[in-house]
Amino acid sequence: MRVERLGGDKVRFFLSLGDLTDRGIVKEDMWSDIPKVHELFNDMMDHAYQELGFEVAGPVAVEVFALPAQGMVVIVTRGRSTKSPEDVLDPTDVYELEVTMEETDHITFCFPDFENLVQASHRIKSFTESGGQVYAYQKAYYLLLSEESVGERIDAVVSLLSEYGVASTITDTLLQEYGKVVFEQDAINQITKYFGVYK
Repeated sequence: MRVERLGGDKVRFFLSLGDLTDRGIVKEDMWSDIPKVHELFNDMMDHAYQELGFEVAGPVAVEVFALPAQGMVVIVTRGRSTKSPEDVLDPTDVYELEVTMEETDHITFCFPDFENLVQASHRIKSFTESGGQVYAYQKAYYLLLSEESVGERIDAVVSLLSEYGVASTITDTLLQEYGKVVFEQDAINQITKYFGVYK
């Protein structure tokens, strides 16, 4: 489980498939109001407090983004509480959750430099028919692949990409809005055509 602060009242978690399976949770469970999902949320809030000093009481907005073969991104936004300070400190207080769910069909990986992206592209070329987009954002390169472009080989592709980059918690919408387009389409074929692998 990784957590990062997005602002004063917002944090983002990346939950790997391992984080979910360790707790006996499958993606479909996140849509259910069951005890193990509540336990996961409590663990997340404890983790956010330990790592970032992020405390929650009262209303909370939770956005869950399911990522294919990668896990989930969970964004937690703290709301303004109308309770008195004494009530906020009450240990029996329960979170007031407002949960929204989205599922993306994109695999997103971040590469610290272009050479890593080139190496990864050559490794996965035989697994992809076509497709892929590349964006430059905050001094890194982001590869977006649609789930359909890799089909049943998604686990192998994710495994190979993990050797050169890291699964990203950044959404495709953010990259499209704030990133710089490097390859708008068919990125893997273009990269492997124009850039060789250096030994």
